[in-house]
Amino acid sequence: MDITEKNLLLLSSDRPARWLITGAAGFIGSNLVETLLRLDQEVVGLDNLSTGYLINVEEALDGVGASQRARFQFIKGDIREPGTCARACEGVDYVLHQAALGSVPRSIEDPALTNANNVDGFLNMLVAARDAEVKSFVYAASSSTYGDHPDLPKVEDTIGRPLSPYAVTKLVNELYAEVFQSCYGFKAIGLRYFNIFGPRQDPDGAYAAVIPRWFAAMLRGERPVINGDGETSRDFCYVDNAVQANLLAARCPNPEAHGQVYNVAFGQRTSLNELFGLIREIVGQVRPSALDMEPEYGPERPGDVRHSLADISKARSLLGYEPAFDVRQGLQKAADWYLPSLSGAEAVMR
Repeated sequence: MDITEKNLLLLSSDRPARWLITGAAGFIGSNLVETLLRLDQEVVGLDNLSTGYLINVEEALDGVGASQRARFQFIKGDIREPGTCARACEGVDYVLHQAALGSVPRSIEDPALTNANNVDGFLNMLVAARDAEVKSFVYAASSSTYGDHPDLPKVEDTIGRPLSPYAVTKLVNELYAEVFQSCYGFKAIGLRYFNIFGPRQDPDGAYAAVIPRWFAAMLRGERPVINGDGETSRDFCYVDNAVQANLLAARCPNPEAHGQVYNVAFGQRTSLNELFGLIREIVGQVRPSALDMEPEYGPERPGDVRHSLADISKARSLLGYEPAFDVRQGLQKAADWYLPSLSGAEAVMR
């Protein structure tokens, strides 16, 4: 039994708590919804559906029993509205704040909109959660906070200058959370996500993440585009690892662990060329012609860092975090969602 199973069994044996998940219609948020409902928890989902999709919530509910579905409440609302945040926090024990306007390119195109969602909205949620006296507030931070600092692996206490408006907003989140901890005794924990991927991650949006976009392209018989020479590397992390980190952080009893940020990753660096090869191998199981594909190479994206790798020892020691899925295992599990039939000759995106 791995540490994830132990943690979930512990949670399922407790009196059901009430959890608020912002960004519940996003891919990470909807995976949190499904996990918590399976554990017989009460869950409130908040999302304005600007980048999330109701179908993600519906799929999460389809994955649980009828009695568990009855424990879920969905609020269509915007974190930029303080009254909505206050209403969503009523009677809540734990907040898992996933709502944000993601993407470095989008933040470069529209920094004001990114700031309104990621800074103003974040502060609204902090105030609402503090006023509701929730037990803990766990929020999605970002590895983009490391900016131009060259050292690898990335260690939480050492960051550089932000390279995009998005990175600035995520750094401001950490500063606000730290101030709320010191000024109000408010338990807030940040999780610096490193390239999370998995089921329900949108492959077709304007700012689609690389993994679902490449799955979609290969399944359509199209050559994926790699930005740069392909030697750019990332610490890709399967979504179940991130779910584990959120639950551990929310319920962590150790006072020394509170008011801090933690890397959430697998702790292994994978180049884009290596990632392409892994996805090609998986897609080739259902579309053999994909095995002969080669990528196209395009210009590097502005604001991107060259390499990223996380040191996860702090999360291991203070939160008990232990990622259960490496990149290859995570890609195979994600494929079960992307491929409607792993044995079919013709695969169509769901």
